[in-house]
Amino acid sequence: MSTFEGKVAIVTGGGSGIGEGISKALAAEGASVVVTDIKLDAAQRVVDEIVAAGGTAAAFSGNTAVAADSDKAVSFAVSTYGALHLAVNNAGIGAPASDIGDYEIAAWDRVVGVDLSGVFYGLRYQLPAIVAAGGGAIVNMSSVLGSVGIAQNAAYVASKHALVGLTKVAALEYTAKGVRTNAVGPGFIDTPLVRSSMSADQLTALEGQHASGRLGTDAEVAALVLFLLSDEASFITGSYHLVDGGYSAR
Repeated sequence: MSTFEGKVAIVTGGGSGIGEGISKALAAEGASVVVTDIKLDAAQRVVDEIVAAGGTAAAFSGNTAVAADSDKAVSFAVSTYGALHLAVNNAGIGAPASDIGDYEIAAWDRVVGVDLSGVFYGLRYQLPAIVAAGGGAIVNMSSVLGSVGIAQNAAYVASKHALVGLTKVAALEYTAKGVRTNAVGPGFIDTPLVRSSMSADQLTALEGQHASGRLGTDAEVAALVLFLLSDEASFITGSYHLVDGGYSAR
């Protein structure tokens, strides 16, 4: 039997990158996956690929920065598949680099709205639903920048640090009710967006900041997330796990 046979999962920001990798990995292990994304066509593409590979999935369009959309996503999962057991709060955004003294207020509000409030909204509706289903697990996607800083990214760094604290509170409140909650902190992941935003020299310099000498992959993050969601991690809750190729070891 596959690891997540009979389980229902939500993955936010599942239409690309890390979220896509996690969605496909969960489906490959037997879960019925609700792939949510602000872009329905992106979520639907991932769902189509999951179904073509023999998995079970459905697409949902929603903005995690809107509390009502998180409520609707959970209701959609329950109405479509009968319950909710697992959630990965992965959706996140950044903003143009800027010193704090020049940081646009609207940019701060936008990033915090998705990267922190959006995760709180997800937890607000996911946790009661998972309790009602008899228990399960949640992974919140922080970042290596949830433990270290980087200049000119105040909103992102602050949100990812705060997300670690939010994860601990969720674990303290809900582990005894059957829901484990953990956070994952990826280092810099090799995606088309990262490569297109940097020159060759900049990319080489970034790779050199990782002890591994390279960027990470979506699959490497997904492997850690799936472990934390599985029963093999039954005594792991309220903690923060890096998958950063040694970036934070410096």
